[in-house]
Amino acid sequence: MVKKLGQKGRVQESRMRLGTWNIGTLTGKSMEVVEVMVRRRINIMCLQEIKWVGLKANDLENSGFKLWYSGTNRTRNGVGIIVDKTLTQDVVDVKRVGDRIMAIKIVIGQELINVISAYEPQVGLDTSSKEKFWEDLGDLVQGIAQTEKLFIGGDLNGHVGRETGNYGGFHGGYGFGERNEDGEAILDFAMTYDLFLANTFFKKREEHVITYKSGSSKTQIDFLLMRKGDRITCKDCKVIPGESLANQHRLLVMDVHIKRVRKKNKTWKCPKTRWWNLKGEKQVIFKEQVITQCVWDREGEASQM
Repeated sequence: MVKKLGQKGRVQESRMRLGTWNIGTLTGKSMEVVEVMVRRRINIMCLQEIKWVGLKANDLENSGFKLWYSGTNRTRNGVGIIVDKTLTQDVVDVKRVGDRIMAIKIVIGQELINVISAYEPQVGLDTSSKEKFWEDLGDLVQGIAQTEKLFIGGDLNGHVGRETGNYGGFHGGYGFGERNEDGEAILDFAMTYDLFLANTFFKKREEHVITYKSGSSKTQIDFLLMRKGDRITCKDCKVIPGESLANQHRLLVMDVHIKRVRKKNKTWKCPKTRWWNLKGEKQVIFKEQVITQCVWDREGEASQM
């Protein structure tokens, strides 16, 4: 659940944890993903390569968690977003762009929060597929007002590398490996829309940076992005290597603080007669007024009198 933090005045902060994970396939794993979310205190999970067909929303058994997904092929692609039971009623909009991009909008307090799950075409696919992916993602981001929060979680299939290079402020300098052409595309996208790659901004051990591991091959290709203007609200971002639902990809999580205005509780008070003020002369005056100005019905109810 969203955890409430310290309060100042009428504004309170809530800690929210987002995750992104290329799960390989969600078939037979949905409740296991929910268990991971509960154990790791994840409120919103972006999933890639779920391999489910349809443009639907599913209540995940009796957990209270809900999955929105978009897919067209049972053997490849498909994206989804799972929201925990504290937020399912706050989802107000869903947008699906093929089987590689989808977004939900959530209202938390006074904030409008947009979460996008994205799955960039793999190395080896034609250039036109990659270009279309970035165009579609750009169109979706452009349609979100600057006043609204934006989070993107995805398998973006590119290496942004360890060095910041010409992308200071967008790349934090704590990436992994060497940058490639697809990594430059990720950073160019981030620069165009004023986003930063959260998992390059926190110095971590290698095991908490690598998002993909297969045999001797290890890389960083999964990312969480958010607006640069909200950088101060991002408190941590790291890989959790201990979860084994996916064979090669690892779970990436990010902690952010969401501000919301506390509603003032209205308290209804019964009117009081200040009997303690009836002393001395005031007591005499009050007694005379009651006797002379009130009409008493001796046969009526005492409460009415």
